[in-house]
Amino acid sequence: MGICNVTPDSFSDGGRFFAPEAARARVDELLAEGADLIDIGGESTRPGAAPVSAGDQLVRILEVVRYAVAAGACVSVDTASAEVAAACLDQGACVVNDVSCLREPALGGVVARAGAALVLMHTRGRPLEMAGFGAYPTDGYEDIVREVCSEWRAAAKQALSLGVSPDGLVMDPGLGFAKSAPQSTDLLARLREIVDAVGVPVAVGASRKSFLTTVDPGAVPEERLGASIAAALHAARAGAAILRVHDVRATRQAIDLARRVEGK
Repeated sequence: MGICNVTPDSFSDGGRFFAPEAARARVDELLAEGADLIDIGGESTRPGAAPVSAGDQLVRILEVVRYAVAAGACVSVDTASAEVAAACLDQGACVVNDVSCLREPALGGVVARAGAALVLMHTRGRPLEMAGFGAYPTDGYEDIVREVCSEWRAAAKQALSLGVSPDGLVMDPGLGFAKSAPQSTDLLARLREIVDAVGVPVAVGASRKSFLTTVDPGAVPEERLGASIAAALHAARAGAAILRVHDVRATRQAIDLARRVEGK
């Protein structure tokens, strides 16, 4: 899943693809690098980010969604807004990537009526309320895998009650969202437990996130490629079905070579 942030303030590439022509070029780049899905979002979800209205999100992304669909992409819309999701699904998007853990229940109904897939990510609270750089209470979880899975199941149950197909539900453990850097690292290390527990495909988004600086303090997002690829390889080996990444070509190279030399 290649990332196309049509925002001025995303943590890694904010502003780079904000202009319409830059966003279209990003879609072309991701497809050329081999992305299986393109995740298009018009609202930054970095810690401390202010919410963006549905109308403003649509001004930013709707034409980009149309362009990507016309180019043959499988498009995921990165939004927690039912209004935004409905408009984008109507234009041919087939996945909604909800980083709010279904904070807006109407979103579930929108996904169900469209027969779309829903990536439901675990989190606690809103991005605006989150401290940056992986700051979260060290005692915030007693057993992070058990609690993340339990809280995710509650949201998944609500989504299913709203008509979302069990076959279209995807779990994202939410690395970096309401989790400290050590907690995110632990969650990644124990990913196989999550894959075995939830019974649906698992998506992992570790790419360029601040918890990766535990192995390279001070590295800015663009300097975290090595750790991002290592995280992606671990996630793939642990059974993750989707990897949400900024660097599609580099990640594909790493995974494809690993599979070849491992005989898989």
